[in-house]
Amino acid sequence: MTTQKAQATTEQEIIDIVTKQHDYFKTGITKSYQSRIENLNKLKAALIKYETEMHDALKQDLGKPEFESYLSETGFSLHDLSSTIKSLKGWMKPKCTMTSLLTQPGSSKIHYSPLGVNLIIAPYNYPINLTISPLIAAIAAGNTAVIKTSEMTPACSAIIRKIVTETFTPEYIAYIEGEVPETTILLQQKFDHIFFTGSPRVGSIVMSSAAKNLTPVTLELGGKSPCIVHEDAKLDIAVNRIISGKFLNAGQTCVAPDYVMVQKSVKEVFLAKLKARIIKVYGEEAKNSPDFARIVSDNHFQRIAGLINSEKILVGGQTDAATRFIAPTVLRDITLADKVMSEEIFGPVLPILEYEHLDEVYAVVDQLPHHPLACYIFSESNIIQQEIINTVQSGGACINNCVFHAGNPHLPFGGVGESGMGAYHGVHGFKCFSHKKGVLKSATWMDMPLIYPPYGNKIKWLRKFLK
Repeated sequence: MTTQKAQATTEQEIIDIVTKQHDYFKTGITKSYQSRIENLNKLKAALIKYETEMHDALKQDLGKPEFESYLSETGFSLHDLSSTIKSLKGWMKPKCTMTSLLTQPGSSKIHYSPLGVNLIIAPYNYPINLTISPLIAAIAAGNTAVIKTSEMTPACSAIIRKIVTETFTPEYIAYIEGEVPETTILLQQKFDHIFFTGSPRVGSIVMSSAAKNLTPVTLELGGKSPCIVHEDAKLDIAVNRIISGKFLNAGQTCVAPDYVMVQKSVKEVFLAKLKARIIKVYGEEAKNSPDFARIVSDNHFQRIAGLINSEKILVGGQTDAATRFIAPTVLRDITLADKVMSEEIFGPVLPILEYEHLDEVYAVVDQLPHHPLACYIFSESNIIQQEIINTVQSGGACINNCVFHAGNPHLPFGGVGESGMGAYHGVHGFKCFSHKKGVLKSATWMDMPLIYPPYGNKIKWLRKFLK
């Protein structure tokens, strides 16, 4: 895999771009339905035009199979675009709501107005999807946007830059090249909203910088997402779906199952099925599989490889630093004392813990340092499913599946606590990049004397209205 250093953008260039975007937004051009639809369609045409180049870039940066690239990157973005274009007119309409007795006669509506100039900072693991998806929402909501992608995926950054610069003018949608210094300069600017996807550590830096300008933030972060396999689960289906969700993109997925807790009574059967399925899917030598991605950088390769305890390997464990390959690996008989449980793995290593009672599951989740971004439950019992959903605090959840809740544009996607704040996808993305403006329209055919002085003994009537 080849790498190339991102070309730096100077501080003055960044200041000029942000200033021009503020001026452009003030013209009101971005707010009309026609403008939004035209620009969404232009973006869709560009994604179709450069699909092959995007897939090539994903292969170069992350070793992604074309199927995964389309499923989780380009195809996902096109589906999101099509759904947004189809629904936007309805989303933009003011929504009627109740009007209290005190404020009668009148009517109340919620208007969605754009936030203004937005900064979108995208990560390396899904560089196309996690750049384009928030951009779609920003355009749909009538905003301008400045985009900064990860320096760890240079090929993907190059094609994103090409798409953005060919499709839009920089005062509307701008692409900023560079690395950490450029991101630092960007965070010093006055934006109306910052949308960040990445680690909790960097998320805290973003939030701290935003606070200096009172800039609202949406943070899509991570966390150790548990996968719970109850004894009544359909194990073959559970195994198929856990492997698919965990090893997609070589485990570099913020909502990947980080660890599995399996009930003791079915543990050995589950492990046997898990091992057999991994070998069937990726072969005895997973390095030769055309369906398995690679780790993004040498640093991440070394970090993930260092989490593998060779004495607890059920399957996998092979690594190759030259190609940044780490085999789909399962570690058995893991406890909280193992190093692999000390941080979010973000790679193709799956620890297996056992439990007898669900209280043990809840205790493990509570002891880990971050609120999970997702929780996965495999059980045929509605009672067990609901108990876990109600007890485990997580950003989202799947019952009898993994990851796929993030692919439904009708569900909000976001974290809770250390795993993030705010949510997007579909209409929720539109709302994320919009200000919900409450508007009361009072009638003039009559005037309520109650609220005007002199007040006299009017408070007894006010008490009736405000009960």
